Amino acid sequence: MPRGEALNGVTGAAVSLIALEKRFDTVGAVRGVSLEIQSGEFLTLLGPSGSGKTTTLMMIAGFEQPTAGDIAIDGSSVVAIPPYRRNIGMVFQNYALFPHLTVAENIGFPLKQRGVDRADRSRQVAESLAMVRLSGYEGRYPRQLSGGQQQRVALARAMVFRPRLLLMDEPLGALDKQLRESLQIEIRRLHAELGITFVYVTHDQEEALTMSDRIAVMNEGVVAQLGAPEDLYNRPVSRFVASFIGESNFLPGIVRGTEQGFVVADCAGTIVRAVSSGNLRQGDEILLSVRPERLRFADIATDKATENRIGATVTDAVFAGERCRYLLQSQGGVPLVLKEPSGLAARRAPGDIVEIAWAASDTIVV
Repeated sequence: MPRGEALNGVTGAAVSLIALEKRFDTVGAVRGVSLEIQSGEFLTLLGPSGSGKTTTLMMIAGFEQPTAGDIAIDGSSVVAIPPYRRNIGMVFQNYALFPHLTVAENIGFPLKQRGVDRADRSRQVAESLAMVRLSGYEGRYPRQLSGGQQQRVALARAMVFRPRLLLMDEPLGALDKQLRESLQIEIRRLHAELGITFVYVTHDQEEALTMSDRIAVMNEGVVAQLGAPEDLYNRPVSRFVASFIGESNFLPGIVRGTEQGFVVADCAGTIVRAVSSGNLRQGDEILLSVRPERLRFADIATDKATENRIGATVTDAVFAGERCRYLLQSQGGVPLVLKEPSGLAARRAPGDIVEIAWAASDTIVV
């Protein structure tokens, strides 16, 4: 089935954000954001508090008016169209269910507002409840449901009128970790079944990596990087992206040249090779990044021909279930973090003098 085509023939909307800006007094909450969201895509706006992600979502929904720029859905501007006429589904973190209405009445509310007759409402409500696996809950009230069940009802209500675009503003933020992870899978399943376009806002990087086709990492009102989860994690373009998505080690260095396609840098007296980013000259100051799980203690590392190596001292060792997390101090004084499977026999202790190795291909210039 092509992207954007649902089982029921509904196609996802294509959304264009064109030099979008939003200022509150003199503060630029969103500063020139341009994005092309494909039909049927699951795109996540990811960033810390104050990055502009929710403001961007609210402008797509119509609850905030852009200061400048345009928003187009399927090629037509919607900036002048009020929220209730945009035919967009919306799910909030606080569920926003009517406490005095039953589950069926909550889900059927958008249909009633659209003039759908009672028989069709009942049928569509039943279909939506089956979709979120809550058949039989029609007569219950929100207070009689768990947080996860309430969020499923909110999802069903947002999708019952078959919108081509569904917006979600941190919908799982109030749930515990286990339930959150379960609903991530459910939302991903619903996206695959419905074929409509999802735009999702979160500050949780693991959630974004798990659920998204693409992620727009936002910071200070702009898109810092846009790409597939694997690309953002493996090839961040800046220190902010590298540190916000996952955990990274950073090594400042000075370019000494190139070797077999790698940049060669002097990092406090240790030669480190990294994937070339181009346009670097001898003497340039650069910052290298490598993920903690890519580091290995040199006595168990392999393929020495393509490895970087650096001496270090273990300053702390933390058992974290499936992984051990080691805090290290390099010979050059740079703090490092190494993560390895906890099942490995050789456990290191604070004070141990070690050598760390990792692949040059896992080292990038940020």
